[in-house]
Amino acid sequence: MEAICYTEKGVAVTKALPLPELRPGHALVRVRAAGLCHTDIDVLHGRYGAGRFPLVPCHEYAGVVEAVAGDVCGLAVSARVVVDPNLPCGECPACRKGLTNLCRDLKAYGVTENGGFAEYSLVRTDHLYEIGDLDFNLAALAEPLACVLNGLNSAGLRAGPTGTETALVFGAGPIGLLLALSLKAEDVSSVTVADINEGRLAFAEKLGLGIAVSGSQALADRRRAFDFVADATGIARVVEGMIDFTADGGTILVFGVCAPDQRVSIAPFEIFRRQIRFAGSHSLNRNISEALAILKRDEGAMAALVSHRLPLGEVLPFITRKSVDPATMKVHFSID
Repeated sequence: MEAICYTEKGVAVTKALPLPELRPGHALVRVRAAGLCHTDIDVLHGRYGAGRFPLVPCHEYAGVVEAVAGDVCGLAVSARVVVDPNLPCGECPACRKGLTNLCRDLKAYGVTENGGFAEYSLVRTDHLYEIGDLDFNLAALAEPLACVLNGLNSAGLRAGPTGTETALVFGAGPIGLLLALSLKAEDVSSVTVADINEGRLAFAEKLGLGIAVSGSQALADRRRAFDFVADATGIARVVEGMIDFTADGGTILVFGVCAPDQRVSIAPFEIFRRQIRFAGSHSLNRNISEALAILKRDEGAMAALVSHRLPLGEVLPFITRKSVDPATMKVHFSID
């Protein structure tokens, strides 16, 4: 089978690999859509996890069940499925608390086990969710959307007059827009996206989101105007400035992935006096079913986030190039 393979740190190629052998408790999935995440690039360069090479990357994928092991019940050949990539140990303190995404020995398809940038993938059947007639490219968004929902849950989001009515998301890339659309789906009445790229802001506006130019006077004039402020840029200075835009009693969600060595400076008195809540979020935590429900309900806006549907070989340059056109949103390996 054809696959993208990380043969060693920093080296990614397209090559032929043997078809995975079926194992007990597993299904062989023919991949129909698989999304590129920045994590895949970090894995390639050894910036995420312990690093394992060789490796087939990609943890955002959906497909069709081609075969199931003899001990598997309740999953039929030809079932249309999406993958929950996280593989927690189930025994550590975090897992016992239900925080499986914080497992101390967390493994994942596309990170420690071969993932979705291949024609076929071997997946544990308890990590497959049936998607019905949902488009495969939409279903492949379930993993990043589940990460977003985990973030909103971590922040204790409650929409409405007694909770969050106004929200600001920094970053109009695919994850920032997914976060903003999720806030709308959760009935937050006013959602604004801030970015420095006018093209991305125009795209966000077409999705029905409010927009603001980061660093502009117009945005500066809205200090303390938002009940909920989230970062999807991974830029430390953006995180540092979010408290200025947060209303008294509001919530800040750190969702973008800042470099581990970056630091911010925030006055503790501001947090105390204004009763600001901070929340962080890592990965998904059993939110796939909820994500699929949102994707089915809001297909149009969500589908617009997939800007590229490409053969496997044409995805490789997006992994190895150093810069990407700002108009690029989600890049998918896709089979029609």
